[in-house]
Amino acid sequence: MIDGDEEDEVIIAIGDVAENENAGGLSHGFDDEDAGHDGKIGEMAREEGLIRSDVFDAQDPFRIHFKDAVNEQHGVTMRQNAPDLINIQIWHGAPGIITTVSSTQIPTLKWAEQAMPRFQKLLRAMVEVESPSDDKAAVDRFGALLADTVCGEAEVKLMPGGKWGKHVICRFGKKKRGGKQVLVLGHGDTVWPMGTLRTMPFREGEGRLWGPGVLDMKGGLCVFLFAMRAARELGLPVPDSVVLQVNSDEEVGSPSSRGLTEENARKSAAVLVLEPGTGLEGKLKTERKGVGGFRVAVTGRASHAGVDFERGASAVLEVARQIERISGWTDLRRGVTVNAGVIGGGTKSNVVAAEAWVEVDFRVRKLVDAARLERKFRALRAVDSRCGIAVTGGLNRPPMVRSAGVRRLFGMAAAAGKEFGMVVEESATGGGSDGNFTAALGVPTLDGLGCVGEGAHAVNESIVLDRVPERIALLAGMLGRLI
Repeated sequence: MIDGDEEDEVIIAIGDVAENENAGGLSHGFDDEDAGHDGKIGEMAREEGLIRSDVFDAQDPFRIHFKDAVNEQHGVTMRQNAPDLINIQIWHGAPGIITTVSSTQIPTLKWAEQAMPRFQKLLRAMVEVESPSDDKAAVDRFGALLADTVCGEAEVKLMPGGKWGKHVICRFGKKKRGGKQVLVLGHGDTVWPMGTLRTMPFREGEGRLWGPGVLDMKGGLCVFLFAMRAARELGLPVPDSVVLQVNSDEEVGSPSSRGLTEENARKSAAVLVLEPGTGLEGKLKTERKGVGGFRVAVTGRASHAGVDFERGASAVLEVARQIERISGWTDLRRGVTVNAGVIGGGTKSNVVAAEAWVEVDFRVRKLVDAARLERKFRALRAVDSRCGIAVTGGLNRPPMVRSAGVRRLFGMAAAAGKEFGMVVEESATGGGSDGNFTAALGVPTLDGLGCVGEGAHAVNESIVLDRVPERIALLAGMLGRLI
């Protein structure tokens, strides 16, 4: 019901709402990292006269025109400035409900909305410092920008990354005796090569911010920095010590940062990860598959394909046979996938190939399945006895299991979101992050606290602008519950 004299809360209910047995629960299956919004909106049912049809935008059924909008049931005019008062959100857990809540009574959300020009300015600066993983100098320039950004707010240390860029450690506050440290994980490297900005510039449009790395995950870094600023300016509680660790090599498997991540995690009561939320619902991530890879290299015997064909032993043919065998190890029921993604070999079409290889990605939900796959790969034998096989690789990121500690953190996040009308949902995903390492140590870890958007690693990489304030407020609220 809409009261024209009240600004505290507005709730618009559309149609009949049945309790969703999965609301707030773990999604079934594995959501794609870049999945779009796949929810079905409930049909309008018997209360057809609740809101006049001309209130809705024909181009977007969930964009509500508040000018002269009238509650037909009660004849109350809705204020023209209502969009300034409320934050509209679709509750994915219960189709058919749109909830709107005033930010005037939620200081953190109000602060975040007012901070959006500053947020966009910082995110532009970050995106426009390109930082592909394999360009050490470029990643170090981004690290320097981050260090400069938090100057006066945090103590900064730059940690060596070997052939990769420096890792940036930003410590907010100091751990007191008996106090808690919380580790917040991010990464400054991206998958985009230098020069991508020429064809994919940072821009605002269609209610989004676009650009290389804007979602994965420079937007998430900005969300954290503004959550900490909100806490400081509003006097909100935070743990004694909050450590932001920004790695330089996450997109290439974290070869130099893993040890540092695990070291800091062991000193922490909890780990929060700034990877983007799942899909356009922005679901948090409470389970991730383990990730690994193998390289299967075959050595054959070269010969002339026309003159001495029978004397040759084709490495290319042998690799093809091995790929067929390896691909049969996928078990979707157990959450095991084995993907032969890259192959190479041979020199000329008229030469029986002496060498060939395949690179294989695998994902598992359980460590036992990773061990089983490793045994199978190590036991590979050539079909053609004249060929030799060499196998290298193994598990890189262990699975992030939905443990009791993970569930407790998700419960805190759900409670923090509830304070300002946000329904927080969780998901499982097949993609890995640095949170896999910390969860495997038994440290409670919650992932997906970054921005809401789509297109990570794709040309449509973007974040949804009007979802940013709620992510800032959610993270600030989450930190307050970890004191």
